[in-house]
Amino acid sequence: MTEKNNKGIGFHLLYGVVNLIAMLPFGVLYILSDFLYIIVYYVVGYRKKVVRKNLVNSLPHKKEDDIIRIEKKFYHHLCDYGVETIKTLRISEKEIRKRMVFKNPEIVNRLTKDGNSCLLSLGHYGNWEWVTSIGLYLLPEVESGHVYKTLKSKAFDELFLKIRSRFKPKPIEMKRIYRTIIQKKNDGKAMVIGFLSDQRPPKNHSDEYWTTFLNQDTQVQTGMERIAQQFGFAVVYLDIKKVKRGHYVGDFSVITADGNNEEPHAIMEKYTRKLEETILYEPAYYLWSHNKWSRKKKQE
Repeated sequence: MTEKNNKGIGFHLLYGVVNLIAMLPFGVLYILSDFLYIIVYYVVGYRKKVVRKNLVNSLPHKKEDDIIRIEKKFYHHLCDYGVETIKTLRISEKEIRKRMVFKNPEIVNRLTKDGNSCLLSLGHYGNWEWVTSIGLYLLPEVESGHVYKTLKSKAFDELFLKIRSRFKPKPIEMKRIYRTIIQKKNDGKAMVIGFLSDQRPPKNHSDEYWTTFLNQDTQVQTGMERIAQQFGFAVVYLDIKKVKRGHYVGDFSVITADGNNEEPHAIMEKYTRKLEETILYEPAYYLWSHNKWSRKKKQE
């Protein structure tokens, strides 16, 4: 049997199991999440040292008891995020509209009504997977898309592409983003493209931009900014609040109406400050398990 066939079988087995779980109602899924929380936090201790270090360094004003409370709440939310992401395979349009509410999509629609594309910036906060339902709120002629990085596991990569395409957004592999944008411009199509811009840049990043984020020196990805400046795209930020279990509200704000008008790194600095404000409002819902600060700034 070829390696390609093996990968195909792996995906179909994984998809079959996940699809069965996705059929369960939310009430049962959250019982499963409660059980997973005990396993992940108390038994396995998944990335516990990384999470604790990130919380302590990012929130120096918090006492130890507060850090532990936030830590436990984070792990509980992480398990909720997991079952909610699985449920995306089977969730209806009516249900996702109820659970992922966008307060003011008219801001995005105003920026794209004349055929201009817009970049949507957000972080790994709340349930970022459900933000792919933004396409349900856009003007009919405007497409939605999201930038992603291919996962090492072929089966999981295919699964997440299927989940993230549930409400018809176009998945755009990071290396193909410029080609896709140019093609859409040539076709006269406007897009709203989502960027999770809080990820650690790759090594030997061409534009090494550092700033202070959550009390720490942080290297920032600048790809979104370069695209906005090169093509004159608008950039909006999505502030997400978790109002209760399984329910989120997104609030858009404009970072720039035209990237051409911004100084170098201004867009990423505004984005970073907005994301920081979102996290500090309720820290538990950020993805603290990422080893985001492992790279240290060189001393001049």
